[in-house]
Amino acid sequence: MKRKLKPFALAGTVIIIASVLFIWHSYNARPKDKQFVIGFSQCVDDLWRKTMLDGMNRELAFHPNLSLKYREAGGNSQEQIRQVRELLKENIDLLIISPNETDPLTPIVEEIYTSGIPVIVIDRKISSRFYTAFVGTDNFEIGKLAGEYAATKLEGKVRAIEIFGLTKSSPAMDRHRGFETALRSYPNIEITHTIYGEWMKNTAEKMIEEIVPVNEQVDLVFAHNDMMALGAYEVFRKRSHYPLPKIIGIDGVAGDAGGMQFITDHRLTATMLYLPGGEESIQVAAKILNKEVFNKENYLQTSVVDTNNVRLFQLQAAKVAGQQQQIERQQSKISEVTRLFTNLQTLLYVVITSLALAIILGGVALYSLIENRKITRKLESQNVEILDQKNQIMDMAAKAHEANEARVNFFTNISHEFRTPLTLILGPVEDLMENKKSPSGTNHLSLIHKNASRLLKLVDQLIDFRKIEASKMKIQATQVDLVAFTTEIVESYRLIAAKKDIDLHIVTRERFLNVWIDPGLFDKVIFNVLSNAMKFTGENGSISVHILKSTYENQALIKVEDTGRGMTREEQDRIFDLYYQGNQPYTSSSSGIGLALTKDFLKLHKGNITVTSTPGRGSTFTISLKLGKDHFDKEELAGNNEAVDFEHNPAHLTELKTLVMPDQGLHPVTVSRERSVVVIEDNLDLRHFIRDKLQENYEVFEAADALAAREQVFNNLPDLILCDIQLPDQDGLYLTNLFKNDTRTAHIPIILLSAQTNIDKRIAGMQSKADVYLTKPFNMHYLNETISSLIANRTRLRDHFITEPGTGVRTNAPGKPGKKFISEFSAYVENNLSNTSLNVDEICRHLAISRVQLYRKVKDGLGVNVNDYILNMRLNKARYQLLNDSTSISEIAFNVGFSSASYFSTVFKTRYNLSPKQFRDAEQT
Repeated sequence: MKRKLKPFALAGTVIIIASVLFIWHSYNARPKDKQFVIGFSQCVDDLWRKTMLDGMNRELAFHPNLSLKYREAGGNSQEQIRQVRELLKENIDLLIISPNETDPLTPIVEEIYTSGIPVIVIDRKISSRFYTAFVGTDNFEIGKLAGEYAATKLEGKVRAIEIFGLTKSSPAMDRHRGFETALRSYPNIEITHTIYGEWMKNTAEKMIEEIVPVNEQVDLVFAHNDMMALGAYEVFRKRSHYPLPKIIGIDGVAGDAGGMQFITDHRLTATMLYLPGGEESIQVAAKILNKEVFNKENYLQTSVVDTNNVRLFQLQAAKVAGQQQQIERQQSKISEVTRLFTNLQTLLYVVITSLALAIILGGVALYSLIENRKITRKLESQNVEILDQKNQIMDMAAKAHEANEARVNFFTNISHEFRTPLTLILGPVEDLMENKKSPSGTNHLSLIHKNASRLLKLVDQLIDFRKIEASKMKIQATQVDLVAFTTEIVESYRLIAAKKDIDLHIVTRERFLNVWIDPGLFDKVIFNVLSNAMKFTGENGSISVHILKSTYENQALIKVEDTGRGMTREEQDRIFDLYYQGNQPYTSSSSGIGLALTKDFLKLHKGNITVTSTPGRGSTFTISLKLGKDHFDKEELAGNNEAVDFEHNPAHLTELKTLVMPDQGLHPVTVSRERSVVVIEDNLDLRHFIRDKLQENYEVFEAADALAAREQVFNNLPDLILCDIQLPDQDGLYLTNLFKNDTRTAHIPIILLSAQTNIDKRIAGMQSKADVYLTKPFNMHYLNETISSLIANRTRLRDHFITEPGTGVRTNAPGKPGKKFISEFSAYVENNLSNTSLNVDEICRHLAISRVQLYRKVKDGLGVNVNDYILNMRLNKARYQLLNDSTSISEIAFNVGFSSASYFSTVFKTRYNLSPKQFRDAEQT
């Protein structure tokens, strides 16, 4: 049967493929013209240019393979340039442009032309010959024709006004030259005023009112378009001192708002017919795109339109408009017929395909039935495997989600930078005040001195930043040997580099290199860049300081290359921005102004700093300084032309030892104590200070980041957690939520340390289920008492729950080795008390332990066997509900895991010598 079906299915497949190929070939065999897109940018949308666009649309009806994208710039040259670039992004094949002004639009036309895209300039020319073709009327001839016509209409002394378009527009300049050329033969005509109407009627009216006195006689007005001519008519119509002048315009557009109608209404004397050239531009475009022969210069004919021939021109325009409407109706009918033909053709193809499908559907259905049975059996055998894979995928997805949820919050403000060193100053000071003869006094004084210096450096940075911001930072440049200057600073880092096994060296070919710098400011630049490199270069890395002289650029260069963690592209772009601290713990202990100040200091030196970096490979900071002193102002020079000795500010050296990155490992104090505390703090000095103060009474485990914190807490299950909110990877709020939502650690009290004192941060800390929110700087004695109180209260609460009511007998508390196991065991039992089937086997499966091991660990840790512990927990919970809830005794029995109320009453009475009802009544009375 299967052998018969397979050839049948194969034949059906062949039929389908043949049908599809037939349809595809029939569709693609239809003749298709290559399609072209033309972009048209017009300077302003007035009546004459609407006529131009209408002419284009009429001509496009005869070229179905051409489409037009239209933009109008509103008389703004910059807007027209922007729109032309926008058209280029839309992949046009040819550009038609009517420039708003000659000079501003010439560069963009040349750029497009030289890029290989044909450009047709219509109506107005540009300042160069870099275009494909020009279509338009000869504006010089129009101006000349207007002048000659005016001379035939006027005799005697003639006072004339010329109204310009835009001053930088080629039509305006050419029309003026033609008009002026014609008037040279007629000295009786004098142009008394030249007015710039910007092609607009309202502008022309306003300028005439301002420039031409009311009592001045005007015999002739020549306007560069009909709208400005109409504006002149409106002005002189209101003036009754003299007869209306002869008014001549240019355009001759048909329609109610066109020049022809103005002549019919006797508002204009005449207009020079200025054909828009819309049809002609599309004709030339078609020739260019179809690789046909065309003329580069295409000048259109013109004529004078006055009262003698205006009616004839209006009739011709009306006839053209009627023909256009008829063409559009015919095109609409053709499109409708074409659409109907396409629909019928598509329907035919669908019918053919449907018939082919119908032939094989029956055979395919039968074949599919047999195959489905085989697939079903296969799916059943794979079902378990698929479910296992699904669970594995879900686990992997959960881990991936957790990894992606790792957030880094480095929006540290300057108060945080002050509060940590203040804590390390006030804590030792208070300790010295209470214990004047303490043997740790020297260490305390060293800690105080180091953090006071750190505060001083922060204050200095703020002062420098404020001076630069207020433009009050002045430099006093003097000549310094850059090689010796840099070498001395690098030498101060030798000890730090040796401690981290970092290869720190200088590379230079220069024996000396004199530059003009302010030593007091420039040493901060070198210290900041080297400090950055030292902070973020790991052990066994290298830092190279290159000192170069670029004769070609007349510059001195210092390149600091490190093999640290590197930076992303985004971090490189923003590393010198004020307050920026990156998306990784790149500047976790920084206020975010060090590198910004470095760049500002170099700007004062007329220099610069740049960075290149590859993530995981390191970074290179390049400092560039101009050679010589000519780039400084006179007041910026110290007045000493000789190379001088220098001495670095020791304030910058006070924090060098802190550049050694703290060991991210774990530092448990190996002194055994009854109670334990985990201290989570990324600041090495503060963490050690707290450790030293707590280790007299507690076993202290240390963690510098979230990863180490989780390991210490889950491995040691301490009695209390002391956690800083600001950590390098995940903040303290995240860790608090993590520990409080884990059954193993939910009971452990947590104290949050933070430099953020606002009420919103405090609320967020308590919402994360922390027990105490303590702000820096804090009193060490208060911290000690807080820890003692929290541990004591938690101990009493635990004793309450593991003590048998009424007997006063307390079960043994688990020792440290079994604390983790007992915590998991107790949490599971407590969460499943209502489960009547809770037994030893179920607990063993959950904890992955044998029955023998379970009994032994519970007996050693709690002093009771497993079943007694479960029974004690159920009776304790039942006793609590009898005292505090109004729930019925039957419901309480089921809530605590008894299968029946009678059995519950029997067990309860055996333990307390009272039935549940008697116990409740006795307590209530």
